[in-house]
Amino acid sequence: MAMKFGIVTGASTGIGLELAKLAAADGYDLLVAADTPFVDASAGLQGLGVDVQTLEVDLSTIEGVDRLLEAAGGRQIDLLCANAGHGLGRAFLDQDVADWRHVVDTNVTGTAYLLQRVLKDMVARNQGKVLVTGSIAGFIPGSFQAVYNGTKAFVDSFVAALQNELKDVDGVTITNLMPGPTDTEFFERGDMMDTDVGTDPNKEDPAITAQNGWDALNSGKASVVSGWKNKLQYALSGVTPDAVKAEQHRKMAEPGTAEN
Repeated sequence: MAMKFGIVTGASTGIGLELAKLAAADGYDLLVAADTPFVDASAGLQGLGVDVQTLEVDLSTIEGVDRLLEAAGGRQIDLLCANAGHGLGRAFLDQDVADWRHVVDTNVTGTAYLLQRVLKDMVARNQGKVLVTGSIAGFIPGSFQAVYNGTKAFVDSFVAALQNELKDVDGVTITNLMPGPTDTEFFERGDMMDTDVGTDPNKEDPAITAQNGWDALNSGKASVVSGWKNKLQYALSGVTPDAVKAEQHRKMAEPGTAEN
């Protein structure tokens, strides 16, 4: 009997790596991709009784997503964890165009194109599971993280729209995992280590975040907010004015707010 096969992006560290571990433990052969080397990931995915293929690729480009799907070698994709994403801190007017474009191209263009390619086959055969990593940031105007939060607003909205478009398709599950601040390399890569949120020691363990997403996916849930504090913040976001949310985010993400 053929093994189940899954693709996990953004899987060299953090939430993506933890999702890959959960998928491997559930019997999926894996193609794991990221735009950084798989130094620790390869060791973490060994000994789980499945085949794991790693691919270092830039998923901000159409060509990169095509390379990822070509690396699948024509295998049926039973699971997709679309977790790849980039953050970028500091004031928007101070950011290089190339830097914020890369955030948009990774989080929006690359994610949308990957989902379109994979979901077409899943819908055609009425079988497949997709977990997308959105964020509660998508509901908060992100002062000093404006482009990132804007891209996550797109992802959260986009996934909800796809779920409605495909509501009559049996056998295909799409789940939106919406974490809050998580203890990953996200803040270091986004140049946010002099901010309150970047240095917060109480960020959620990515293993817990991944488990919450995995459980929601396998329960057929449309979305899950990981962590009780994040659930509260998400609930309040619907009744809090945007100007207030933007000011609250400023206090977390403005450079120089890190406590000494």
